[in-house]
Amino acid sequence: MTGGMAVILGKVGSNFGAGMTGGMAFVLDTEGDFAKMANPDSIVWQRLDSAYWEDQLKSLITAHAQATDSAWSQSVLEDWARRRGEFWQICPKEMLTRLSQPLSDHEVLEAAE
Repeated sequence: MTGGMAVILGKVGSNFGAGMTGGMAFVLDTEGDFAKMANPDSIVWQRLDSAYWEDQLKSLITAHAQATDSAWSQSVLEDWARRRGEFWQICPKEMLTRLSQPLSDHEVLEAAE
């Protein structure tokens, strides 16, 4: 992946993120095993910690649900209060200083102080 945003609402394979040089990914980790599948050499991952990025994710899932009539994506949206905590946000390490918005709302608060 070299740019754009991807949302994965299912399992990922091993070495996830290897070769990811740009963009952003969001992975729904219902089984809690994403960290074992991620490539720590090239990416960082964290739970949602920014209203901006959460809105981006939710908008992408909403667009997918509307375009495909996906029952799974609709169920994720309907149970958002619980499901949002199962998402990982993934960013290539080299992009951390070039993001239009920080990964965490706490970074914004610290910069303002």
